[in-house]
Amino acid sequence: MYLKTLNLRQFRNYQDQQVEFNAAKTILVGNNAQGKSNLLEAVELLATLRSHRMTRDRDLVQEGEAIAQINATLERQTGVSDLTLTLRRNGRRSVALNGESIRRQMDFLGVLNAVQFSSLDLELVRGGPEGRRNWLDTLLIQLEPVYAHILQQYNHVLRQRNAFLKRHVETLDATSLHSELAVWDAQLATTGTRVIRRRDRAIQRLAPIATAWHASISGSTEVLQIKYLPNIPLEDNHPEEVQQAFLAKIQQRAIAEMHQGTTLVGPHRDEIELTINQTPARQYGSQGQQRTLVLALKLAELQLIEEVVKEPPLLLLDDVLAELDLSRQNQLLDAIQDRFQTLITTTHLGSFDSQWLKSSQILFVKAGEIIPN
Repeated sequence: MYLKTLNLRQFRNYQDQQVEFNAAKTILVGNNAQGKSNLLEAVELLATLRSHRMTRDRDLVQEGEAIAQINATLERQTGVSDLTLTLRRNGRRSVALNGESIRRQMDFLGVLNAVQFSSLDLELVRGGPEGRRNWLDTLLIQLEPVYAHILQQYNHVLRQRNAFLKRHVETLDATSLHSELAVWDAQLATTGTRVIRRRDRAIQRLAPIATAWHASISGSTEVLQIKYLPNIPLEDNHPEEVQQAFLAKIQQRAIAEMHQGTTLVGPHRDEIELTINQTPARQYGSQGQQRTLVLALKLAELQLIEEVVKEPPLLLLDDVLAELDLSRQNQLLDAIQDRFQTLITTTHLGSFDSQWLKSSQILFVKAGEIIPN
């Protein structure tokens, strides 16, 4: 797939900016806080309808404006598509494909596929479980767009159940609360089982690819293992079995939930375990080991998405080369070649060899304006 054009209107610090991409690699050069990352964020939003930097749409709309719009022309093997995402300061976002409004946002997902790799991704190893869950969920949305709807359903039930627990934790006795909760328990187990099974399948597919990339980057001196550790005991991935285990664990934690007024069971408490040579990477991995691990994860994402959608996704590298030493930079650049259309942000061109610079489109970014080289 190839991103031909991108137009940003009142998005972040862009007033009205059109970009035409004319090479497999585009390098966006500029000082910090000029808008380089904002451009990559716009592409990420078209691919996943999520931003790893902001949770509220109003923060993406330019100050003093009511709406922001991202428009792109994408070329795929099946033809050319025109994508539009409209973000509102006060109100719901909307999406359109080839000029036609799309009611269900999950029908918009999967048109453009992209893998984002930024310096923030080092938190995948160092940070808490929530970051790793978000990473896996974002990948799953691209592998299986219906997952966005499944996750939304689960989070809706979770919020309702938590509100119920908070409301009634002190007003009902245990027996009465338990019977009232039965309805929410059933819904939580049903929607949560769908999340757990898909997460498990995704890790089963991703782990061997990431392990192979990691061995290649580390010169086979280290072994990466990725394990999905669901909050529900997962003997096998059969839906009835997972659902029964889910309900059984809810029963076990019922008293604790009543005391704390919150849901303690479900995929919102899952963990993805990353180990190097059987040692937790988060606790003992050096910075170099952690960077190798994240690089292996990102290359595995690229490969898995390509295998599933049958076309190479876009790669968005946000100021990441500065975080990698020369050896890891070369591993990454060799893996990309011209196979993936790549958008790269940097503060200076010194990180790139002359061959890369010759074959790349170079754009300068200053205060929300893009100037060709």
